Amino acid sequence: MANGVLIIDKPSDWTSMDVCAKVRGILHEKRVGHGGTLDPMATGVLPVFVGRATRAVEFATEGEKEYIAGLKLGVITNTQDTTGQVLEARPVQVDRTALEAVLERFRGNILQIPPMYSAIKREGKKLYELARAGKEVERQPRPVTIYALEILDHSPAGFPRGEDTWYLRVRCSKGTYVRTLCHDIGQTLGCGGCMCALRRTEAAGFGLDRAVTLEELLAAPDPAALLAPVDGCFGAYPAVTIGQGALKKAKNGSPFSCDAADGTWRVYGPEGEFLLLGRCAEGVMTTIKSFFEV
Repeated sequence: MANGVLIIDKPSDWTSMDVCAKVRGILHEKRVGHGGTLDPMATGVLPVFVGRATRAVEFATEGEKEYIAGLKLGVITNTQDTTGQVLEARPVQVDRTALEAVLERFRGNILQIPPMYSAIKREGKKLYELARAGKEVERQPRPVTIYALEILDHSPAGFPRGEDTWYLRVRCSKGTYVRTLCHDIGQTLGCGGCMCALRRTEAAGFGLDRAVTLEELLAAPDPAALLAPVDGCFGAYPAVTIGQGALKKAKNGSPFSCDAADGTWRVYGPEGEFLLLGRCAEGVMTTIKSFFEV
């Protein structure tokens, strides 16, 4: 029975659910989910959770993510990226100094208006369904955090090159639309802009160094051997190992005594098995989510 996390380097023109369906067939496991949607045009880190590890999906989608994005200035589209219909083309007179000055406004806590071409629901319908029907509805700004935003000196491999095209490294919170960020940067510069490429370099604590392509997965003699342990998603939390006496309570979901400081912990059994993510308060550990195989 397969359990763990596959870090897939998602190819362009695949949806995140397409990748999950492929993994489901390769591993013959029905329980498969992903940790954060990537648009079809995007590539890069897509954590795919398999078996019991699907219980970690809700935590994976909450964490910080990092991207390399292509910003094409002078072009405004209905999707805020180059897959959409061009609505307007404007002349561009932007140098690095001007772009740097504008980027400063987008660092930290900002508000974004979600794009119409998104999966957010309004009265039971996804916004992109309304957009495709030619409708536009009012969207409320949503708070997101941009932890890092910087210009890259060189165009990344596989990214389009061209005049008025810049490349950005973006580290951001859950819910950030990088194409909206590109659109908004262009609007602030006065020339407009859209996203021309996107590659996710980190999600759920995993980077591209851990990622495999679908071709590599298909060619692997034992694809399940490529699964990473699910506790890798929780590396930001300290670890504690419990003894045999607390093990039964932990596996029953009952609170148990634990010699750990107050806070959130990765909890392991006496033989090194990752049991659960727990919260300790005054020497008592309670389960946030269990991950041992029942």
